[in-house]
Amino acid sequence: MTKILVISDVHANLVALEAVLADAGKVDETWCLGDVVGYGPQPNECIQRIANLPKLTCMMGNHDYAAVSDMTLETFNTDARKALLWQRDALGEASLAFLRALPTEAVERGEVTLAHGSPRDSIWEYIMNTLVARLNLDYFGTMWCMVGHSHFQAIFQYHAMDDDLTIEVPKAETKYKLTERAILNPGSVGQPRDRDPRAAYAIFRPKEKTWEPRRVEYDIQKVQKQIQDVGLPPRHAERLAGGW
Repeated sequence: MTKILVISDVHANLVALEAVLADAGKVDETWCLGDVVGYGPQPNECIQRIANLPKLTCMMGNHDYAAVSDMTLETFNTDARKALLWQRDALGEASLAFLRALPTEAVERGEVTLAHGSPRDSIWEYIMNTLVARLNLDYFGTMWCMVGHSHFQAIFQYHAMDDDLTIEVPKAETKYKLTERAILNPGSVGQPRDRDPRAAYAIFRPKEKTWEPRRVEYDIQKVQKQIQDVGLPPRHAERLAGGW
C-alpha cells in the first residue's frame, strides 16, 4: 500500500525534521506543504534534506516566498522579519534555486489538492475556522485538500447529507477513514502552535483512504541553543518549549 508522508511548516528546524523522518519510517512519497524556512536556525540544511527526499512534491509557503523575493516584510511581525532578513543572508545559491522553483498555486496529486495556505490563495490565506474552510470547498475539485500555514493539526470535514462542515482536532496516532470531502492539516514540524511542543506530521494512504496525524518528541533544547547561537530572536526559541 502506498504510504505518503505529509509535512508542513518545518521552519528551518532540522532537529524536528529528522525526528519526523525517523518516526515516519520508509515512505513512498513525501508531500511538503511549504514554509521550509523562516524562524529557525538551519534553513540550508532543511532545504537540502527535503530536496533529496524521493518522490517529493513541495509547495511554496509564505516564509519561503518572503525569503527569496524582494517583497517588503511589513506583513510579518518584528521577530519574524528579523528571522527572514537573517535567512535571506544565510541562504546559499542552491537553497535559493530550490525555493524559487516551488509552485505558488495549488497542485493536484490524484484525489488530493495540495496548498500551503488554502486552495483559494495557496501562499497567504489561513484556514482557521469552518467559514473559511467552507468558502474554499469551491476552489478545489478533488475529494480532499491538504494545507499547512496555521501550525495546528485539524480536519475540516464536509457532511453532504446535512450540507454542513465541522472542525475536528484529531487525536495523534489515530487513523481516520476518509469518505466525504475534507480539508486536512498535518500541523507544523518545526513550530507547533497548539500547545503541544512535539513535532507534528501525518501519514496519508490513498488506497486505504486513511489519514493518520502523528506527533514525535525531539531535542527542543538543542534547537533553542542553535537559535541563540546564530542570534535569532529569543522568542523563537522560547515558544518551542510550549508549543505556542
